[in-house]
Amino acid sequence: MSECISSGRLAAAPDRPAWGAVFGLALGVFGLVTAEFLPASLLTPMAGSLGVTEGMAGQAVTATSAVALVTSLLIAAATRGIDRRWVLMGFSVLLIASNLMVAFAPSLAVILLGRVLLGIAIGGFWTMSAATAMRLVPEAMVPRALSLIFGGVSVATIAAAPLGSYFGHLLGWRDVFLLATSLGVVALVWQALTLPRMAPTGSTRLGTLVDVLRRPGVALGMGACTMVFTGHFAFFTYLRPFLESVPGVGVNGLSAMLLGFGLANFVGTSLSGLLLQRSLRMTLLLMPLAMGGIGLVLAGMGTLPWVVAALVALWGMAFGAVPVAWSTWLTRVVPDEAESGGGLIVAAVQLAITVGAAAGGVAFDAGGAQGVFAGSSVLLLGAALVIVRGARRGPVLGAS
Repeated sequence: MSECISSGRLAAAPDRPAWGAVFGLALGVFGLVTAEFLPASLLTPMAGSLGVTEGMAGQAVTATSAVALVTSLLIAAATRGIDRRWVLMGFSVLLIASNLMVAFAPSLAVILLGRVLLGIAIGGFWTMSAATAMRLVPEAMVPRALSLIFGGVSVATIAAAPLGSYFGHLLGWRDVFLLATSLGVVALVWQALTLPRMAPTGSTRLGTLVDVLRRPGVALGMGACTMVFTGHFAFFTYLRPFLESVPGVGVNGLSAMLLGFGLANFVGTSLSGLLLQRSLRMTLLLMPLAMGGIGLVLAGMGTLPWVVAALVALWGMAFGAVPVAWSTWLTRVVPDEAESGGGLIVAAVQLAITVGAAAGGVAFDAGGAQGVFAGSSVLLLGAALVIVRGARRGPVLGAS
């Protein structure tokens, strides 16, 4: 690993894991992702209350994503002299402020401003998550810590939309954001009690991003990472129209399959730590291979609802390991600049969301949902090929 350390100071890993602090980060993730997903389930009442169209209200999601992309590239340099404990707690403060602004917003403009704060928190937190995990647990336990942190994403993915819709109908959409505020308060208090002081390491500047990309194999790995996430988001964006049009499932069947996807995703995330302790290389390779194969089967033979349900769940389980695997890869190839590398991965994922949805739309118009799944599978299998070639060319993508 010494060939990856060319600048900066690598923070020493602790002798004993700080699982309380790791759980505090998982709580923060849960609060952030819940807040990110809430507008999707509350769009109609929000638009009606504010006197705007659903399309205009939907820009609350766009604002968050766009700001998260920019923040992921800038946050490590902007906070390079600040104790990481205070930076991470600051993201929880931004989460609380964002939810309060949305809950009491008199207009769409105030909501968008609140969602900008959320975008900063999301982009910043994800940028620093892998680097922080490295400083909270011994090196061998980093995959397990990351799987716990990303478990917060899976739980939020399962719970945010249905609970947001339910409580929105019961209490009103503003009260839902007040409830989400309480999640941020709990996370902030927990982090204040458990996070140790973490002095900034290295001398991250904007040019550091370019320097990291120039390291052997890093650009290749980032390219493969982007391909995997693009393939997934193209698939997931058009999953509902596929389920409705090809196997012809109704509302109840659709809800059950999406719930099954979310639960399987949580299981995959939970098991990823064990897989990564065995072999990072094989985990990076097998997940896109499995997802690509599932996509091809769905595109060609996805007409039986029970078969489709099983395959969709398997896809969710496979993808559950993907974010943890690439974050673990990051901690091993650029341990001295994990925050800058984290920013690049967050930017890659945000780009993948945009490209996956856009390219999927073109494929959907041209060949229906089967065309989207086929294209997604080709991209995922191509990513697997890039990973294989990278493993053969050097140690960066071949690390065990």
